[in-house]
Amino acid sequence: METRVALIGIVVENTDSAEQLNQVLHQYGKYIIGRMGIPYQKRNVSIISVAVDAPANVISALSGKLGMLDGVSTKTIYSRLTENGNEPNN
Repeated sequence: METRVALIGIVVENTDSAEQLNQVLHQYGKYIIGRMGIPYQKRNVSIISVAVDAPANVISALSGKLGMLDGVSTKTIYSRLTENGNEPNN
C-alpha cells in the first residue's frame, strides 16, 4: 500500500488526556518517524509534533482519534510526494 509522509500537530490543553494520547500514539508506533513535545508551562499546554509515514487512511484515523480526546486539538499536513517520489494522482 502506498504511504505518505505527514506531520501531525497536536495541542494538549487538558493534561489529564496525556495517558490516552500516549496510548494512541503507541498503537500507531510502527508508522511514527519521530516525535517532539514541548511543554509550555506559562500557558499550561503541551505542543507535540509527530512525523509519520503511513497510508493516508491510517494518518487520518490517527489524527481523528487524537482529536477526539478531551482537550486535544490536531492538524495534519501531508507532503505532496508519495512513497515512490511522485505527486499523488488526485
